[in-house]
Amino acid sequence: MALGRKLTVVTAAATTLAALLAAPADAARETVDWKPCPTAAGVDCGTVTVPIDWAHPGDGTIRLALARRKATDPAHRIGSILMDPGGPGGEGAGEVQDGWTLSPAITARFDTVGFDPRGVGQSSPVRCGLTEVTAPNPQLPKSVAEFRQLTARNEALGTSCAKTTGPLASHVDTTSVAHDIDAIRAALGESKLTYYGTSYGTLMGQEYAEAYPDRVRALVLDGTMDHSVRSTWEFLSSQTRATQEMFGQFVHWCATTPSCALHGQDVRSVMAQLYTRAEHGTLGTPDDPLDPVALMGMITHAFYGPDWSGLATSMVNLRDGKPAESAFGDITVPTSFSSIFCSDWRLPVSGYGELETFRRSLGAIAPDIRFSPLAWTSATGCLGWPGTVRDPQRAPGFLGNLPVLLLNSRYDPATPYSWAQHVSRQTGAPLLTYDGWGHSAYFKNSDCMVSTTDKFLIDGVLPARGTHCAAVTPGTSKSRMDGPGY
Repeated sequence: MALGRKLTVVTAAATTLAALLAAPADAARETVDWKPCPTAAGVDCGTVTVPIDWAHPGDGTIRLALARRKATDPAHRIGSILMDPGGPGGEGAGEVQDGWTLSPAITARFDTVGFDPRGVGQSSPVRCGLTEVTAPNPQLPKSVAEFRQLTARNEALGTSCAKTTGPLASHVDTTSVAHDIDAIRAALGESKLTYYGTSYGTLMGQEYAEAYPDRVRALVLDGTMDHSVRSTWEFLSSQTRATQEMFGQFVHWCATTPSCALHGQDVRSVMAQLYTRAEHGTLGTPDDPLDPVALMGMITHAFYGPDWSGLATSMVNLRDGKPAESAFGDITVPTSFSSIFCSDWRLPVSGYGELETFRRSLGAIAPDIRFSPLAWTSATGCLGWPGTVRDPQRAPGFLGNLPVLLLNSRYDPATPYSWAQHVSRQTGAPLLTYDGWGHSAYFKNSDCMVSTTDKFLIDGVLPARGTHCAAVTPGTSKSRMDGPGY
């Protein structure tokens, strides 16, 4: 077959498949049967039915949970804004019930709608065996034997998720979520989508723009995932560099802020002492010692807000043998995290030797932090995971002529600023930069970030390329998220 004919056939097949995938959202004309949420005053709850497998819609369905707060100025209502808090595993419907909204200017003009993505929260959650979830998990293996234990545990966990959950466990990839979003859009009666997604929710938004470019009204992608990061080393090192850079900012804050509990002290030396004790199993309490991964998870979580004041106090408490948990809350990882993440990312590691090389190399570029706990546990959590990577990395498939706005903090430990810059260069989508700290950028008490973003959502006016908003001095702000995640 001639090359031109091959391309024609492939293009036609792709177009036909896209049409088939898109058809149920509009053809079914499903509407949401809203009813008052039983546990959230002033919030409506509803569901939208979608196929388990969008390529085979006859093979069963699930219901996606939604929650809605109506626009406070109905006379000037524009429509609905769909919101996702990231994760993977964040419960958008639950967050909206708990009060998650954008600014009053947005909530006046839009119904705020959150959704639990497939496999999450009240949307047929992925369930896995308790024995496999709680099995010993050497996330930072020190030998070939521990590496094998790690991969065997992941394989057993993934197998238990598939057995307990059923077919949905292998269809929680973000491409499927993008099609779900279009079904929600149609059920809300919107001809085009208005969307705010943060962190992993930005990947959902990117894939929606790729699949349905003609149905985009305004997408705000805050804390930008770069799904074109191909290699395991690039994935690990980019987040580790960002986390180390954030630690440097924290050290500077303590040096210049008298209220810091470590003011006037060698913060890097304290960090080194804590890490060494974590390695030796003497950090925390005898009943609940903190290993290096748990320690780095606690440190990174404080960077999300950031809550630098709480971090300094907790480091002092850990150093002095006092409880530090109250400063951070429980660090939890949703059961669905690996099922989703391992469907979206191919991050191979050939064996213990290569993983150990990664660990040592990360320590060289990040002498204080040593590694990004989020990147490390995300990658190692997929080693040995059964099933198919249904949505592997690739360059973004949308272009900047669409109404898409990227947001990112200059210092973000989870979605590095370099990721947002790369996505902006690849797509041409403008990047609005918050020259401050923390994960995501809209909720950082910056009037500039909020007003510029709101103008885009309400009036469709994008900021000039290269627009920056000044940093707001951090200290004790709390992250909305429960623990490290995208």
